[in-house]
Amino acid sequence: MKTKDWFTDWFNTPYYHLLYKDRNDEEAQLFMKNITAFLELPKSTHILDLPCGKGRHSVFLNSLGYKVTGGDLSQNSIEYAQQFENDSLNFKVHDMRKKFNNQYNAVFNLFTSFGYFEEDKEDILILENIKNGLKKDGVFVFDFLNAEFVKNTLVAKETKIIESISFNITREIRDGFIIKHISFFADEQNYSYTERVKYLNKEKIKAYFEKVGFTITNIFGNYNLTNFDAKTSNRLIIVAK
Repeated sequence: MKTKDWFTDWFNTPYYHLLYKDRNDEEAQLFMKNITAFLELPKSTHILDLPCGKGRHSVFLNSLGYKVTGGDLSQNSIEYAQQFENDSLNFKVHDMRKKFNNQYNAVFNLFTSFGYFEEDKEDILILENIKNGLKKDGVFVFDFLNAEFVKNTLVAKETKIIESISFNITREIRDGFIIKHISFFADEQNYSYTERVKYLNKEKIKAYFEKVGFTITNIFGNYNLTNFDAKTSNRLIIVAK
């Protein structure tokens, strides 16, 4: 498997969704309520959720009254999400490295859906696409892990048993990446996948944003939107225009 595009295969497997099935929806919904209220987004706002996965944030944002488009590289995830479509909620397969056909009032990049690539230029290209995909006065919400916090709290090894599958997980920080190795036996086969997210601290991300001409207006450290602290915050949430 090419490590460069690890996400193409892994995100398309049913095991990916099984491993992360207990992701905290309440927490995600709290964040969506807090950020839309903080930004005072009118109900006429058209939000692009990119990448949207199986659409959990998109569906909730739509339930708050917003027009939402969800884009994701995973055909599997988009097909699942399309069951929730309505007049103001649409899903489509989209690679973040490709330009958008539309412009949006807001783009949300949530739950550490960035920093997958070896080359900085690819990450910068994604930010350029997002910047160009925003209407005048549009807003960008970027929700990433706090790399320093991850480094200080890293669990090197653990096993998660979900629906009688034992997921053996090891984590390390190497060559500028936070790496998670996942191996398991299922359906009479051994599987092994690797998640890689670039080790990007606040300074590095700010430099990326400035390079593409974003102006950062706020930096928060968690889904309650309290101030960011490099030592204790579990998230790095940036609002930019």
